[in-house]
Amino acid sequence: MAPSPSPDSRPAAVLDEAAETRIVHAVFPGDTNHYHTLFGGTALEWMDQAAFICATRWCRTKVVTVRTSEIDYKHPVPEGTIVELIARIADTGTTSLTVRVDMFIEPMDEHDRTLACTGQFTLVALDDQDNPTPVPGPASATQDEPQA
Repeated sequence: MAPSPSPDSRPAAVLDEAAETRIVHAVFPGDTNHYHTLFGGTALEWMDQAAFICATRWCRTKVVTVRTSEIDYKHPVPEGTIVELIARIADTGTTSLTVRVDMFIEPMDEHDRTLACTGQFTLVALDDQDNPTPVPGPASATQDEPQA
């Protein structure tokens, strides 16, 4: 089996494609509280998963979440809605990267879309001995707002 190319040797198009991850969930009764809205902890879990997948696709190595910040719940997420999480690489460091995650909600029977929650997640890349390891550079990282 051929070794994986080093992060710096990958074409920019590959890095651009890996810079964004989209995940869709339906909000079912088991995901909600007694107000019939999504538990905040469930929203945070889904956002962390999206950030993890985005960071993993960017680095193609083991990554772990080390920090969450700027979690902003802007709108309740009612039972019976569709949730789309959009995770994008916002910044890269030497061994860490920041992923911005935006959670949009859509009523199942409408074409409307609302930004419900945003957050920043910092993840660190690890080698086989669980030591921090370099991540691909910021050449393709973007801080653009996701398109609704």
